[in-house]
Amino acid sequence: MSARRREMMKELGLAPRWRQRGRSQRSEPSPPPVQDAARAAAADDPAPQLSLDARAAQILRMDWPQLKASVAGCVACPLHKGRNQTVFGVGDERASWLFVGEGPGAEEDLKGEPFVGQAGRLLDNMLAAIQLKRGKDVYIANIVKCRPPNNRAPEPLEAAQCEPYLQRQIALIQPKLIVALGKVAAVNLLQREASIASLRGRLHAYRGIPLIVTYHPAYLLRNLPGKAEAWVDLCFAVKTMQDLKKSSAAAT
Repeated sequence: MSARRREMMKELGLAPRWRQRGRSQRSEPSPPPVQDAARAAAADDPAPQLSLDARAAQILRMDWPQLKASVAGCVACPLHKGRNQTVFGVGDERASWLFVGEGPGAEEDLKGEPFVGQAGRLLDNMLAAIQLKRGKDVYIANIVKCRPPNNRAPEPLEAAQCEPYLQRQIALIQPKLIVALGKVAAVNLLQREASIASLRGRLHAYRGIPLIVTYHPAYLLRNLPGKAEAWVDLCFAVKTMQDLKKSSAAAT
């Protein structure tokens, strides 16, 4: 094993087993209250008046400020009734890497940022292992913007109402590679039912953008053997990104 590979394995905690490294939770200030534009969006949200297709068409014309305000005031599905706040997404808005999870958990619902709990700290370790960092050429989002009750998987209607938001985020970001974290993210992005075992290790596409599937960090916290498999997925993602950049450079 090369010295570089040993260093990357060490970063992940695979020495010899990949364990989450002990580190204190980041102290982050609470997000500011929803702004007036977001409150206005709640009253003007197109969901109650428009069909899903018409609403999607409206969302797909939004810029970043309009999109953020619309999400903050969204009442398109029942999930809004139990949220503290929406979880829009976070990171570099022109990122090469886009990581998509399932939906906010309890801590995310309180702080308004995806992946800030225990699973989020593991995701940060995973990013560090491949020389990435939250917010630097990386964007993180979820299939749904509101926390499902008891952290259950989003229901089809909930995911469908949130889909235009994520679709518009992806169109604005224009990532080179999408990494779907877990089966729920993969199935919703690829629009087909399949096991995660059948989806891992292959290159897929979302609207022409290369997509790779790996395990959700929350699953990895419960299933330690899966962490070694996730490391393989991360290496595959790195190699894919390198190939994409080479192809892009050759074309210019």
